[in-house]
Amino acid sequence: MSQTIPPVLSVVPTRALVDETFKVVVENLPPASPVTLHALLYSEDKDYWEAYGHYVSDHRGTVSVAEDMSLGGTYTGKEAMGLLWSMRPEPGSRTGLRLRKREVTSPMLVHISVYSGHITEGFRKQSPLASVPTERWYMAPGVQRIEIKEKGVRGTFFIPPGPGPFPGLLDMWGGRGGLLEYRSALLASHGYASLALEYFSPSELQSADLQIQYFETAFNIIKDHPQVIPDKVGILGLSLGTMLAFNLVAESTKIKPRCCVCISGHHLVSNRLMIDGSLPNDPKKLRFDENNYLIRRDVVLPVPSDPSQKIDVRNIKCPMLLVNGDDDQNSPTVEAAEDIGNMMRSGGNLHLLSTLTYPDTGHLIEPPYSPHFRATTVRAPRTKEKVMILWGGQTKPHSDAQEDSWRKILAYLHHHLYSSTTPKAKM
Repeated sequence: MSQTIPPVLSVVPTRALVDETFKVVVENLPPASPVTLHALLYSEDKDYWEAYGHYVSDHRGTVSVAEDMSLGGTYTGKEAMGLLWSMRPEPGSRTGLRLRKREVTSPMLVHISVYSGHITEGFRKQSPLASVPTERWYMAPGVQRIEIKEKGVRGTFFIPPGPGPFPGLLDMWGGRGGLLEYRSALLASHGYASLALEYFSPSELQSADLQIQYFETAFNIIKDHPQVIPDKVGILGLSLGTMLAFNLVAESTKIKPRCCVCISGHHLVSNRLMIDGSLPNDPKKLRFDENNYLIRRDVVLPVPSDPSQKIDVRNIKCPMLLVNGDDDQNSPTVEAAEDIGNMMRSGGNLHLLSTLTYPDTGHLIEPPYSPHFRATTVRAPRTKEKVMILWGGQTKPHSDAQEDSWRKILAYLHHHLYSSTTPKAKM
């Protein structure tokens, strides 16, 4: 009497950094058998996120996610990492969710499963043919995590494994406040001593001088660390963090960054930027789309011609990379990049500027394989009211942009921070 061999599901590697690929293969299926590959994650906010693809096994009874076409699901086509980047909250979840890892010393646990037939819902109520737990880490083995509370500066410093010394990075997030560590942990996993800086609290920094001093002090904490190469420290910012980066590299006489990476930001604020939970803008230019999602990209438009209403990027003396999406509904990044180019051309420093612009890509350009968040719920800094903000982007092109931009950001940082003899990265 013949014994039926159950399907075998393999995920290789089962433990990896979040920006590393994996291979998902199912074997021992009947030939031409319809199956659904499913990924499930339970977030720190206690929500379930899922992605799935519909496949048909080949004549050998095998499905390979990297090599075979998904015929339907949260992604279609040949997409090796579709089970991660197309994740979304399972049906019936709260609206406006955003998936973010706050505790970086533990992994994101993603359960990969295979189900019989092409199914679209109710995965947790059904028994899979096979299931494999996988770990996705921001923090590589050996990375040190050090809480910083010195000279008034707050943040978390991540130091790569090994003796060093290492290039350094000041990592600044956007205007929602709080301390986010996951990008710095990932940068340290790639060889950069990175300080995730906590900087946003409405009542704390009452003057522009105090503000720029805070960031200069943070930069110098990195520069003066014994495991950091002092003349190889860069700045990386996203959204409001980008505006702060512009302000520092254009205005500060106290620090000399080796390079600067600016994701989804603009320079359309006065040089004396105030961090009070808002930016200079025209509230009449706030718009809402057909879903009543808030669109903020117009509030600083048109681009002012008066130089005093902009950060003077003509003063920038270090190489700078802009990373933008052309469907950013939160910031006018494409218009700003054009004006930055014009200003730097007139200032004689255009040779320092590189720009990446991605089609159908929104504001929240995250590390690779992160889900795309077209709109999320946030609390307004002053009123604490919940509002749904439209960030923009379409899932597939936005995900492609996250993968491509991260690769190019790492190449750019390597070129400018690791060695003057490093071959020039192709942008």
